[in-house]
Amino acid sequence: MKKKITDQLAILGHPQRITVFRMLVRRFPDTVPAGELATELDIKPSTMSNYLNALQRSGLVKQERSGTSLLYSIEMKNVQQMLDFLIVDCCRGRPDLCMPSPKGSDTMTDRKFNVLFICVGNSARSIFAESLLREIGGDRFNVYSAGIRPSSALNPFALQVLNDKGHDTSVLRSKNVSEFSGPDAPDLDFVFTVCNQAANEECPAWDGQPISGHWGMVDPVKAEGTDAEKSLAFQNAYGALQRRIQAFTSLPVESLDRIARQSAVDEIGRAPLEDTK
Repeated sequence: MKKKITDQLAILGHPQRITVFRMLVRRFPDTVPAGELATELDIKPSTMSNYLNALQRSGLVKQERSGTSLLYSIEMKNVQQMLDFLIVDCCRGRPDLCMPSPKGSDTMTDRKFNVLFICVGNSARSIFAESLLREIGGDRFNVYSAGIRPSSALNPFALQVLNDKGHDTSVLRSKNVSEFSGPDAPDLDFVFTVCNQAANEECPAWDGQPISGHWGMVDPVKAEGTDAEKSLAFQNAYGALQRRIQAFTSLPVESLDRIARQSAVDEIGRAPLEDTK
């Protein structure tokens, strides 16, 4: 076991291999094509293949094939085993010595949770998520959304869907994620990325170590065709997020510990986007 862990740490000691590893952690539980990783990190495909092979041999990353594409994802069980070894062995069972402590208590019942949804433009998917959670769980959650590179205006098809569903759109605007860092920003309890591009980006180091989740989905803004076909893409995105938000609000987050909350959020991210009923 010790040999395996030290080998894994040696693999991660390479500056670009650990960058690939961190990208896959941010995209967890998604599987990511090797070509997308190479493009996002500006690494030659052949070099990326070598990095991924090394990470796969170490057991930290797993590979699966979809048609002609090779998809990669974090082997979370082995990553957790490595981290457990570090905490127990290197830190002598004292995680308080090796890990920063989250702000506040582990279970909270006396206040609302602060939730931030992030995508690139903050014009459609994150706006849908903000509106849905505010409506479904507004009594338990303070809800925000932001973009890595926000649009100047909300997408008109997204606004039409929200208006048709009876949401109050007067409170919505595109915002930069930088509004949620700094001394005056709310202490976040949950941060969700709802598009792959946002998950690929380096976000601020959030104070308080919020639970993070990646709920990536297809961008309806990129839909082509007639206005009716484009509108349908936005309605489908709304429906997919609605199912995830309903699953999230059904969780007894007030009574769950941090590990259980993170596990539940990851499980929601793994669920199919389509309604299988």
